[in-house]
Amino acid sequence: MRLHRLIAVIRKETLQIRRDFASLLITVAMPLLLMLAFGYGVRFDVKHIPVYVYDRAGSQQSQDFLKHFQASEYFRLVKAVDNYPALIEALDSGACRLAIVIPIDFSEQLGAGGPVAVQALVDATDNNTANISLSYGEAVVQSYNQRLRLDWVQQHGLNAVQSPLSVDTRTWFNENLESTANIVPGVIAIIMAVIGSFLTSLTIAREWERGTMEQLVSTPITPLELMVGKLVPYFVIGLLDTVLCAALAILWFEVPFRGQWTVLFLSCTLFLVVVLSLGYLISVVAKSQLAASQAALIATFLPAFLLSGFLYPIDQMPTVIQVMTHLIPARYFMTILRDVFLKGTSIPFLASDLLALALFAAILTILATRAFHKKLA
Repeated sequence: MRLHRLIAVIRKETLQIRRDFASLLITVAMPLLLMLAFGYGVRFDVKHIPVYVYDRAGSQQSQDFLKHFQASEYFRLVKAVDNYPALIEALDSGACRLAIVIPIDFSEQLGAGGPVAVQALVDATDNNTANISLSYGEAVVQSYNQRLRLDWVQQHGLNAVQSPLSVDTRTWFNENLESTANIVPGVIAIIMAVIGSFLTSLTIAREWERGTMEQLVSTPITPLELMVGKLVPYFVIGLLDTVLCAALAILWFEVPFRGQWTVLFLSCTLFLVVVLSLGYLISVVAKSQLAASQAALIATFLPAFLLSGFLYPIDQMPTVIQVMTHLIPARYFMTILRDVFLKGTSIPFLASDLLALALFAAILTILATRAFHKKLA
């Protein structure tokens, strides 16, 4: 590899990027838009679930029971109706996600010490929200039951019996259980995959479409020098985008960063080599900017979005899909990002994921280099 030839290709590609305003706009605007869109738009936190109530009892006890739902941040009592059809209409129209029906003999059954059946109707079109609504609702009812038992014991002049077992929970790494802390680091992997592969997928294809490939073929430059020279500017852009995204995650979305910057940039470097080599390989094979850009998006964005663990836990996927995810480089990078940001994991504990990225980088670099042939046919 000759340094002067490599520098010449780097300068050529840098000038091309500076003249291509659309590419420059993509490198700056897309990371910002994706970070804001995913950071604010993708949330798994379920709070303020709209609730309609049909209180047939209308007693002090039933109102006291409903106050437990009002006091919870997870529920929002929207309206109290006076008939069952209005409750069903609210569920059908989507005005509420949970409907509570309190029986007419609620107070009498409580006074008699017998069990009371309160009906809860849940809109399960979104099964995730439905499951969470049921879990939170059961927690509220359990809290109300405990208060009733305590009141009964005090009224009868008895000593409260302490539960034989208590669970003292403590959450690690994401103490407030906020989905933003899980989503935003993963967005960095999505952005790097899309930006890196999309821009480099146009490099060789652009030469074919503009008729400048003959000049490249006639030069003494080697395939490796051409590949490295064309990818270096995009590698620098990728690192700058990484810094921008990390700064947004930490300063704007307040995601904790507990790891080492050296570990972060080492993993980012390996992943950039992977996506840049993949984009270059697609560009060599496609020979068309439109086909190359579409292929790059399909090969990077969809797998990184669906099969990397970004939205769905890999261990909950079917076994066949879990095996397939081992062929997705973003899977390993996603794990590294979350561990570095939230856990502060060091290199020894990330060795397997880093080695996987290094293996992908080596394979794709070899394939991309050998795919380019200095001939016009």
